[in-house]
Amino acid sequence: MTDNTETCVEGSTTAAEGPDSEPDAPNARGSATHPSARSASVFGLALGALGVVFGDIGTSPLYAMQTVFSLDGGTIKPNSGDVYGIISLVFWSITIVVSIKYVAFVMRADNDGEGGVMALAALARRFAGDGRLVGFSLLLGVFGASLFFGDSVITPAISVLSAVEGLEVASPGLADAVVPIALVIIVVLFVVQRFGTHTVGRFFGPVMLLWFLVLAVTGLPHVIANPAILRALSPTYIGAFVADHPFLAFIALGAVVLSITGAEALYADMGHFGRAPIRRSWFVVVFPCLTVNYLGQGAMVLDDAHTISNPFFLLGPSWARIPLVVLATLATVIASQAVISGAFSIARQAVRLGFLPNLTVRHTSTRESGQIYVPAINWLLFASVLTLVVAFESSQRLATLYGFAVTGTFLIDTTLFLVVAATMWRWARWKLVTVGVVFGVVELAYFGANATKILSGGWLPLLIAAVISTVMTTWQAGRRIVTDRRRELEGPLQAFVDELHEKQLHRVPGTAVFPHPTKETTPLALRQNVEFNQVLHDTVILVSVRSENVPYISPDERITVDPLVHQDDGITHIDVRFGFQDDQDIPEMLRQAVGMTDELDFDPETASYFLSRLSIERGEADGLATWRKRLFIGLAHNAANPAMNFGLPIDRTTVMGAHLDL
Repeated sequence: MTDNTETCVEGSTTAAEGPDSEPDAPNARGSATHPSARSASVFGLALGALGVVFGDIGTSPLYAMQTVFSLDGGTIKPNSGDVYGIISLVFWSITIVVSIKYVAFVMRADNDGEGGVMALAALARRFAGDGRLVGFSLLLGVFGASLFFGDSVITPAISVLSAVEGLEVASPGLADAVVPIALVIIVVLFVVQRFGTHTVGRFFGPVMLLWFLVLAVTGLPHVIANPAILRALSPTYIGAFVADHPFLAFIALGAVVLSITGAEALYADMGHFGRAPIRRSWFVVVFPCLTVNYLGQGAMVLDDAHTISNPFFLLGPSWARIPLVVLATLATVIASQAVISGAFSIARQAVRLGFLPNLTVRHTSTRESGQIYVPAINWLLFASVLTLVVAFESSQRLATLYGFAVTGTFLIDTTLFLVVAATMWRWARWKLVTVGVVFGVVELAYFGANATKILSGGWLPLLIAAVISTVMTTWQAGRRIVTDRRRELEGPLQAFVDELHEKQLHRVPGTAVFPHPTKETTPLALRQNVEFNQVLHDTVILVSVRSENVPYISPDERITVDPLVHQDDGITHIDVRFGFQDDQDIPEMLRQAVGMTDELDFDPETASYFLSRLSIERGEADGLATWRKRLFIGLAHNAANPAMNFGLPIDRTTVMGAHLDL
């Protein structure tokens, strides 16, 4: 737990920015693995990645081409020039943005195994040193994360609706059932999140493998029947399309971008499965199957112009429509999983960087530190997605919202990646310029095209991003102010111990335990107990908890006793390290610590626990506007409860602290 300032104890720190993780698996720390076992593990993770990471981009064929051909009442015609140009745009967008940028380049930049825009911002902060570049990088990270959360609200709504709308193709009389069915599916999706991405991915992986095979199988016959569609793989058709219809091509980019939504989620989900499994899944399964399906849709449209009404569901034979709707529905549920799990990862990174208050984070795997469940984020997304489905009722209407948040995140990722490449990897200037121009030009074109959607609905993800950015920057600013004032109230620990040594206070029997993140300052509860009660327990133990990014810490490496001057006063500091799968149980840790030194000779079953609490109220101090003070205090009061996190017995726990006007 970082230095929090709210109405909670400050008892732990998090090793959030340690050395870079192993290249292929964020959990492969300090253990030797047999090659066959490692291969099986990577295969299992690759299959799980299909079920969690690629759902969003893997279901884009459901609505991307349909949206393109419905622009402005069908201004893009089903002739060879337009179709070749659109298919070429889709193929090269996926190639440049996903295959080259994210999979080949950006995924190399992981922050202790974690991916996503906040991970890039953390790397930039670590290697850029001090100054404006650090502040600029963190600000970009905050806005990028906010845009991603906006995308996380829209993706489940549009994905599920687009799949269920296939019922209208198979049976038009079922049109009125689309929204109710979509709502039921969304409820189930968010309810199962608590079981974790490992469990969900294990079930979803085989389903998505079948989905990608179906994408290839339904597209391939049309490619074989009209092999001329393979010409669309040449980028020259993009140039010809732009030359013939410059304005139309620009507008079309706003719909073509739907084919690459999910690229940022792919990177944000890296901590869940590791780099190698995601890369293998992409190049062996996902990319080839997507390409074949888009080519098949293009070939079919050239053969029958009427199929532009719903080119995906019309790819297959009529008898397969209902099974295809069922499979597409399962696939779009899985697509939503990609952004939901990515939102969990980014939220945790924001907490570690001090931009969100402590959230309850549950680790759902005994091996992968990135596989987590964050209840608060889950239910906030759930409520938002339900609202969108009820309000918009169709994927075509939701498509007007899509794209701006995605392309904005792309640009931010590119900028932060270049900062990391320049400061961490020391890339040459020519290399930075080349990569920046290639990716930047493509993404700026998409960003500009989607900016035209702002007035027609694109303002909604911007509004969501603005709200989340405000929350994050308010928490960060308020946390900094309150932390500085709290340190003043706490004062240096060693000076406090020296003062106690001189005072010769009255000692009372028993052991008092004070969770506190550092031995540099004095726990507020300890200071208040001495100042108001003028007594000190015979044994005083200060406990600092550090969360490491490994599954378990062995008992013999978990506890370190730090020496303090005047140890004869009975005051001892203990530093405790926990893995992400270890229960942060302070009473159990104390039972293990008994007898480690002469000072640790006590009965842990009778120890009393004192939590430091800083009660914050709105005051007249400068630094934050009144409305931001209210927001900060509201966030502070809803932070995770540290007493539960540390397993403290309620009947032997006392909360003490001080009052602070913000």
